[in-house]
Amino acid sequence: MSNPIIQVFPLGFPWQTQDPFLFCVYHLDHYPKGNSEMGPATSLEGRNLGNDFTIKDGWRMYHGRTIPGFPAHPHRGFETITIVNKGYCDHSDSLGAAGRFGEGDVQWMTAGKGVQHSEMFPLLNEGTENTLELFQIWLNLPQKDKFAEPHFKMLWHEDIPIVHEKNATIKIIAGNYRGNQANDPAPDSWASNLENDVAIWNIHVDAEKEYALPKADTDVSRTLYFYEGAEIYIGDEKILPNYGITLNPAQEIVVRAGTQKAQLLLLQGKPISEPVAKYGPFVMNSDEEIQQAMQEYRLTQFGGWPWPHPDNVHSKKKGRFAKYPDGTLIEK
Repeated sequence: MSNPIIQVFPLGFPWQTQDPFLFCVYHLDHYPKGNSEMGPATSLEGRNLGNDFTIKDGWRMYHGRTIPGFPAHPHRGFETITIVNKGYCDHSDSLGAAGRFGEGDVQWMTAGKGVQHSEMFPLLNEGTENTLELFQIWLNLPQKDKFAEPHFKMLWHEDIPIVHEKNATIKIIAGNYRGNQANDPAPDSWASNLENDVAIWNIHVDAEKEYALPKADTDVSRTLYFYEGAEIYIGDEKILPNYGITLNPAQEIVVRAGTQKAQLLLLQGKPISEPVAKYGPFVMNSDEEIQQAMQEYRLTQFGGWPWPHPDNVHSKKKGRFAKYPDGTLIEK
């Protein structure tokens, strides 16, 4: 049998991905205790506020100036899938949708023809540290769906299928794992067609144990990201954390964890196989379409911003919730 590993590569910021994915960003910030305004209860001196992407004291402010996060910004032509394993994210958007999600929740947002949103990371705990761990995955849309209506969907962690195997735990955010089907994605997503075999699985393998990753049933791109642990072994190859592994999807592989639990993210899917033109928050099929997107955003602001601040956060007293564009409110 041929080697199931096609390539091993270091993980940067963001992580490189294969079609139909555009990229994946992994955020791990060990934020300190929060203050009464949900920002860090410590000095921000020496930080490049507004563009703080360098880890200092274990955390970053990103584009936030008082609260970490990403104030209002536009998107067009793709989807964001935000998986918050630890900590919380406050969402607000130009559709009027809002939410606070975290501790395992997933937000699936179709930008489609255009949306603005903000993603802020409120530090809710004043007595303890506020660790944040999240993935944000950009999943492309095919040309026929680039101008789909924007859509906001929450996948609450209580509802996400988790499979417990002898040596591993698999959280099924998208796709089908050994007959266990994930919740429906957004309706216009590339993942909504089962023939595209899109899978997003968060896999934890017990220390010094083996886990068999089943082969794919279709011809897909498949990448495994090793983001936390000591080391793993696939066959005779030793792989250290902060590396990605491009896999042959037609082969089952056995992953053996080293002295610590191995935490992995798997992304797979049928390639869209269309031209990709990217500029910042816009992903289209041609440079002309990118210019059109920029012009339309300047003229329309994709519906404007209905919130009082670009770095909008919700009341500190709020729990996990989702408010949908039609006014539907779900509280957890």
